Amino acid sequence: MIEVKNIYKSFDKTEVLNKIETVFYRGKTNLIIGQSGSGKTVLLKCLLGLYEVNSGEILYDGISSKNMGINEKLEISRQMGMVFQGSALFDSMNVLENIRFPLDMLTEIDENEKNERALKFIERVNLKDAIEKLPSELSGGMQKRVAIARAIVMNPKYLFCDEPNSGLDPKTAIVIDKLIQEITKEYNITTIINSHDMNSVIEIGENIVFLKEGLKIWQGTNKEILKSKNKEVDDFVYSSELLKKLRV
Repeated sequence: MIEVKNIYKSFDKTEVLNKIETVFYRGKTNLIIGQSGSGKTVLLKCLLGLYEVNSGEILYDGISSKNMGINEKLEISRQMGMVFQGSALFDSMNVLENIRFPLDMLTEIDENEKNERALKFIERVNLKDAIEKLPSELSGGMQKRVAIARAIVMNPKYLFCDEPNSGLDPKTAIVIDKLIQEITKEYNITTIINSHDMNSVIEIGENIVFLKEGLKIWQGTNKEILKSKNKEVDDFVYSSELLKKLRV
């Protein structure tokens, strides 16, 4: 679980996050949503430790960011997995090598164990027939599967996903959403997804934080968001003509 307590973040004199207070739950798919410029990416980077907050604190299973030394920050970062928007795979490495990369860089376990762990997650994301393929030989959905397997090969407590459905067709996007949700529950991970995809919100939004202009406007579930009775949330959810027609 990650708790965010009254955090404020600005760059120079530009306020980006203001008094954000929320909880991201373990074993649930937690979504951060909002329009471009709402502060979603900055909040994600604060949670990742890439940005220091100006005030407030972030607690990782009760451990406060305020009291962390360098070694504690490194230990927390080692417990994080990241799925990047563009997958960020290494072009010259095959599927096995890409997934094994964190083990090569961050552990001293022997080669056999590295391969065993990588193969375990390759099978989990259903890529056992693509082990020796390069990223250029994979579809967009398969590349996302590699990225997910690489993000969880170190058995992280926290999984961060930045627009994981970017560039995917709607059918493949739903498959990737469901895979992330299954892995979240299977390994009891605190998963936080930065998204603007309403399909993801409806399909897997177990805990949704809606931001607007650096403020947390609303928080709830995918069932509650369709009937939030909050004008700003409704304007975002029902922004397309199709959804407006389906609105009840």
